[in-house]
Amino acid sequence: MHIHVVGNACVDTIFRVGRFPGAGETLNASSYADGLGGKGANQAVAAARTGAAVTFWTALGKDRAGTWIRSRLDRELSDLEAIEFDLPSDRSTIVIEAGGENFIVSGVACSEAFDPIAQTALARRIAFDDIVVCQGNLQGAAIDACLLAAQENGARTVLNASPIDAAALPDLRLAQVLVVNQSEAKALTGQGDMAAAAGALAAKGAGTVVITLGAEGCLVLGPNQAGPLRLPAPRVEALDTSGAGDVFCGCLAGGLAQGMSLT
Repeated sequence: MHIHVVGNACVDTIFRVGRFPGAGETLNASSYADGLGGKGANQAVAAARTGAAVTFWTALGKDRAGTWIRSRLDRELSDLEAIEFDLPSDRSTIVIEAGGENFIVSGVACSEAFDPIAQTALARRIAFDDIVVCQGNLQGAAIDACLLAAQENGARTVLNASPIDAAALPDLRLAQVLVVNQSEAKALTGQGDMAAAAGALAAKGAGTVVITLGAEGCLVLGPNQAGPLRLPAPRVEALDTSGAGDVFCGCLAGGLAQGMSLT
């Protein structure tokens, strides 16, 4: 069983600060560094670290940053399918405060250029019972095409609908497993109650709905459940929450590849 992760890869520039700056305020960081990032890359690496066979499909620029990203991915993944564009490679700036919370601003020129050539190549590689994982970093039409190709080839689909682009939402009916956090669930349904939000997402056509609740764990609502199941998370001291949702999705896909059940 093989996992295909389709998504973005970028250079993350990470700044650590004691607190977030106010409007118009400049703060000096206690430390800063570049690292490999992107929701797609994070999820592919996390899935591979569970021991699963993973192919990562992404878009890179023909620049120094793209070369650097490729070298980092090659350390973690044995199968990389990177389409190159004459565009700047994707970048994110991540600011992390002392409590571990963060905010992120991204440039996504390559992700937005991900095109039908890559989708056609993906369709040729998908086998029955494979798992295809997508996120919201690509254009909605590109995500739909990848998920549809997966379903047509008998593969299972996992959609992490994050970040949300209200103007180009992917088709939730193509997601056999839908993963969102609380703010995304509310944005998609208008529901502040997460149990109600899970039901609303299921009514929109998603198969199994997973809503992550941060330190409180997650809610899981399967097609045959009367109501969502709440699964607690182990208590830990959070040092850095950036990428936590991506690691969750990658490990979820890895667990599915090992035959584990969500419900």
